[in-house]
Amino acid sequence: MYSAVRTTGIYCRPGCGAKPLAENVRTFELAAAAEAAGFRACLRCRPYRVAGTVADEAPELVCRAVQLIIAGVLDEAGEAALADRIGVSARHLRRMFHDHLGVTPDQFARSRRAHFARRLLDDSELGIAEIAFASGFGSLRQFNRAMQEVFRSSPKELRQRRRKTDRLTADGGLGLRMPFTPPYDWEAMSAFLEATAIPGVESVAGGVYRRTITLDGEPGLLEIGPGGADHLLLKAHLPFWEGVIHVVDRAACLVGLETDLSGAREFLEQDDGLRPLIATRPGVRVPGAWGPFEVAVQAVIRDQLPAAEADDVLRKIVEVHGIAAPGLGYGLTHLFPAAEALTGVEPIAALAQEVAEGNIMLDCGQPEELARRLTEIPGVSRKAAQLVVMRLGGRDAWPLDGDAGHLSPWRSLAAFHHLIGSYAKAS
Repeated sequence: MYSAVRTTGIYCRPGCGAKPLAENVRTFELAAAAEAAGFRACLRCRPYRVAGTVADEAPELVCRAVQLIIAGVLDEAGEAALADRIGVSARHLRRMFHDHLGVTPDQFARSRRAHFARRLLDDSELGIAEIAFASGFGSLRQFNRAMQEVFRSSPKELRQRRRKTDRLTADGGLGLRMPFTPPYDWEAMSAFLEATAIPGVESVAGGVYRRTITLDGEPGLLEIGPGGADHLLLKAHLPFWEGVIHVVDRAACLVGLETDLSGAREFLEQDDGLRPLIATRPGVRVPGAWGPFEVAVQAVIRDQLPAAEADDVLRKIVEVHGIAAPGLGYGLTHLFPAAEALTGVEPIAALAQEVAEGNIMLDCGQPEELARRLTEIPGVSRKAAQLVVMRLGGRDAWPLDGDAGHLSPWRSLAAFHHLIGSYAKAS
């Protein structure tokens, strides 16, 4: 919740030292909503440096749209295309965003770009032009205009205001803080990522998760590890910086930083079986996905085979069909293959064929439909389909046995609380 002061035109994050009169204060769920109402960010508390997550009280339709915006849908298409992906009209989508977030989808996306650029101005040594394109702006003019509107200053002026402690170094790469709203359980998340790591593509060592990625066909390396009480630290070693906002956003989704689950925890604590699990690990978040197809392949193979055998099959798939990425270290050797390369590989040939032909879209725009379509594919069980939906952002998936209808609409978080104990022990 952000507080905006009518008399100053400034909005602040919770805990800021400013003490305005209550009658002069308006509250907003999102920084973007305060900006859309004409308020500018406080220079003291710097709201852009905290997690700008969407409250879990927002309807699932809105949360699914936000996930697609984070994935970059509005970079290539308009609000009508976004609405079509989640199965509603553009008018209805705008109304839902206005009612629950206080902004339009376009305003939400613009605010994210501006806030990301502001973090780059603080944390990195990238030049102004590099930051503009790294943040998803189409031109320097568009970038300058957005920063003036949101922060009432030019990018050059904002760079001059950064504090010495903001600057990060990343051994030749790009270092960025990934903010979250505490509590957050990195130990649980890294244990899961270690237990399910795809050999040659992912690894976890010393509490740091690493993986290969590709940008326009060029290989790169990401590292995610502990950073502080309210942030993880991302180090990105990439062939170029254009569009890096989507790299960082996808990384944040992978480790579950994009949603504030406080309301979900309160709901699930009413269940006798979950209450002690949540008390033990209150900061558990649901893991997301870097590559949707990669997660689907892994889910199918691990559903059919014991862990060691599944690792061997995944290793062979990567070594035979993936693109080599030499010199990265940490046991990382390849990029995960595209669906087109796996259409003849069992047991995921049918899945790869459906994805390669565009017959199925692996995102959670319509999670129930995705689960149904996946289970129609030979070799994909209900549990595997539900695990895919869970990792692609569906908040009500149930990749376990038994009936858990009473835990709806937060079955994904409930399921992961049950799962994480075995993963943590295995690590």
